[in-house]
Amino acid sequence: RKCDSNEKPISCSECGEMFKKKWDLKIHMKTHTGEKQHIEKPFRCDVCGKRFSLKKILNKHMKVHTKERPFSCDAFGERFKLKEILKKHMKVHTEEKPFSCDVCGKRFKLKAILNRHMTVHTEEKPFSCDVCGKRFKLKAMLKPHMAVHTDERPFSCDVCGKRFKLKDTLNKHMAGHTEVKPFSCDVCGKTLFSKSSLKVRPMPSVFQHIFYLL
Repeated sequence: RKCDSNEKPISCSECGEMFKKKWDLKIHMKTHTGEKQHIEKPFRCDVCGKRFSLKKILNKHMKVHTKERPFSCDAFGERFKLKEILKKHMKVHTEEKPFSCDVCGKRFKLKAILNRHMTVHTEEKPFSCDVCGKRFKLKAMLKPHMAVHTDERPFSCDVCGKRFKLKDTLNKHMAGHTEVKPFSCDVCGKTLFSKSSLKVRPMPSVFQHIFYLL
């Protein structure tokens, strides 16, 4: 039915705003009752109750509540629920490093890696050894330490096959297969494989010992 031009406007009892049609007033009243959301976002998730303006957005949201992972990584085949998560993951396979350290400026692909790196600039040592209680800044530092408390010897010599618990011990051992002797005695000039050998090495003579003290 056409609206009568002589029809008196209707006012909102809540705010006094005037409307020519009852329908317009009815829609407006929902702003005072909280029902406007049901008009602007008519599609509701049956699981969590969240509302959406479009059904396609609701369908996309529903994947959060299911095990469906339609988006896959072309590099490793790992699957994700949402395209946005896949896009974030793909940065791992590129040179893009959007997260930078405010202290040293080093850049990282993922924020989680940046957060782990930040412990280097602090005294925080969140990873502790269950055996001796020694604490470490990084989990990668704790893992090789744990080998000290076990019989695990993950580092092997390529020359003789001997195995070691720590990589540092392997490196010292490897010097024995080469002519490299990086540590030299300040008294006699003799070169040795390790610094510890240099410390415990007896002085060649009393005269050289006196000279060394001077």
